[in-house]
Amino acid sequence: MIPMLEFNKITVLKGEYQKVLDGVSLKICEGENVAILGPNGAGKSSLIKIITREYYPIPQGNGSSFKVWGKDTWDVFDLRFLLGIVSNDLQYTCSRDITGMEMVLSGFFSSIGLFKEHVTLTMKKKAKKIIEFLEIGHLHDRKMNRMSSGEARRFLIGRALVHDPKALILDEPTNSLDLHALYKFSDILSKIARSGTSIILATHHLSDIIPEIKRVILMKDGKFYKDGAKGSILTNDHMTRLFDVPIEVKRKDDYYYALRA
Repeated sequence: MIPMLEFNKITVLKGEYQKVLDGVSLKICEGENVAILGPNGAGKSSLIKIITREYYPIPQGNGSSFKVWGKDTWDVFDLRFLLGIVSNDLQYTCSRDITGMEMVLSGFFSSIGLFKEHVTLTMKKKAKKIIEFLEIGHLHDRKMNRMSSGEARRFLIGRALVHDPKALILDEPTNSLDLHALYKFSDILSKIARSGTSIILATHHLSDIIPEIKRVILMKDGKFYKDGAKGSILTNDHMTRLFDVPIEVKRKDDYYYALRA
């Protein structure tokens, strides 16, 4: 099977000298649900920005490459039909005086809101179906800048899902969510994974890792630290080394939680 995402010895510089990614290699196959776990500054967001073509790796003569479904050259607009992206940067940009329905519909045009775009009846039906699936139908007329963080996050996910992407990539999706929104968000994420859309989740919270995610990659200082089955990776020793503080990992109903040891 051709990997969905394949990095090989990728290095990214911030400024002239700071390596935010340092020779990372990674392979994720279609259908996998994967969490990339690490502290702030580990390089998780930089990894996402490689996928969205916001960052480009430095040229190297050691066989470095980045491929999506076996191709190393893509039109970024074509990628949106395969990969849905939700990030904190996008949420900040999308906090505008537009309704939730308009936000979801704008996914058809890769815009933020609607301007002179021609919205078809088919698009409206699809947007309504997604909004109902995400359980936010009662909010479809509310303005994005009047929503809570959790509500707005689900409309951004709706915007990403309008093209039925094969994978949904989320960068720190639970930042700024309260406990109610956090639990609801986890339920929705599980629902998306069970529907057949792969989940690739970058986070620094163990509790973000939904039961449907079976593979966890640990990231620190721009490098991958460990990669494997969730149960073998989310251990006291690995978490203590990853976050540089004593951690005790607890498990309940296939959710994992980090406590101070």
